[in-house]
Amino acid sequence: MTLPEVQNAISEKKICVLIPTYNNEKTLKRVINGVLNYTENIIVVNDGSTDSTKEILNEYHQIDVINLPENKGKGNGLKIGFRKAKELGYNYAITIDSDGQHYPDDLPVFVEALLNENEEVLLIGNRNMAQDGIPKKSSFGNRFSNFWFWFETGIRLEDTQSGYRLYPLHKIPKKYFTPKFEFEIEIIVRTAWRHIPVKNVPIKVLYDPAERVSHFRPFKDFTRISILNTILVTITLLYIIPRNFVNNFKKKSFKRFIQEDVLESDGTNRTKAFSIALGVFIGLSPFWGFHTLLVISLAVLFKLNKVLAFVASNVSLPPFIPFVIAASLFLGAPFVSGDSNILSQDLNFELVKNNLLQYVIGSAILASTLSLISGVATFLFLNKVSPENN
Repeated sequence: MTLPEVQNAISEKKICVLIPTYNNEKTLKRVINGVLNYTENIIVVNDGSTDSTKEILNEYHQIDVINLPENKGKGNGLKIGFRKAKELGYNYAITIDSDGQHYPDDLPVFVEALLNENEEVLLIGNRNMAQDGIPKKSSFGNRFSNFWFWFETGIRLEDTQSGYRLYPLHKIPKKYFTPKFEFEIEIIVRTAWRHIPVKNVPIKVLYDPAERVSHFRPFKDFTRISILNTILVTITLLYIIPRNFVNNFKKKSFKRFIQEDVLESDGTNRTKAFSIALGVFIGLSPFWGFHTLLVISLAVLFKLNKVLAFVASNVSLPPFIPFVIAASLFLGAPFVSGDSNILSQDLNFELVKNNLLQYVIGSAILASTLSLISGVATFLFLNKVSPENN
């Protein structure tokens, strides 16, 4: 794109550039001047800097500056910047770090990518972390973040930690729970949960130890990020995946659901059969309260179909629980000494508690048997209706 085309697109799409900054006096001016080559739609959030940042910003009368009295973290600065951008009527905000690692001349990359999309999208700069000069700790941290983002959203990206991003201001969440570096993980995960595509675009990156000032605290911030990912994974397993499954099922007829989500889902017929078998086994096992967590975790570990495994694990839904308890106690009776007339009693969890060993043995037999049967039956069925997927 030519410079006038980029400038016109920024104006028409109502895009601003948001620069959060904290004690980056060495590089701030270069970043702002670089952005000014493309637009004056700039919002700088000075997050309580104690160096000459405020004096530098006083030189720019054509941009919007927010000076915060004390440093409260990058996430807090971004939230304030987003709020200001919406107040000023912008639809998109491109965030760029002020430490000099991002090149303002990559702004056209985001603008062009946005123009090529037919829907709202969140774009993240891909810094190519495998190139020479990238600190190993940054490369490792990015791979770590990429994995958990994929686990939590199902979206595979090459870079999830870059601060060079384009946000659709009216599609991101309105409230947030994290104030510091982990905020940038929270916002992309929760935006993806709202069914907004999250994609990478290629950008350049500069790591200059003589100029760059990083405020990332390895132990404290990595701990905060780990805690956040633990919470996000739990929400994913207990709410997001079940919600998406139910919503997907509601949108389709049963026949279409079987055709698209079972027969044409990812994986060979053998993988699908193992996924069903795993779901049935976990669903009938005595892990009450942990079925979803276990089945999704194991499906990911063994690279099985998470949707099919989750569906099959619902064999132990509340209406079926009395039958599961009865069958488990019946099958476990021959292996323990006790009341042989146990099935004449009320089938409830108190009965299970009083005959726990019998129930555990029986449920293991029931889960293993029905898991084997369901797996074999699924494989034979799929092999008959879609043999080309083997």
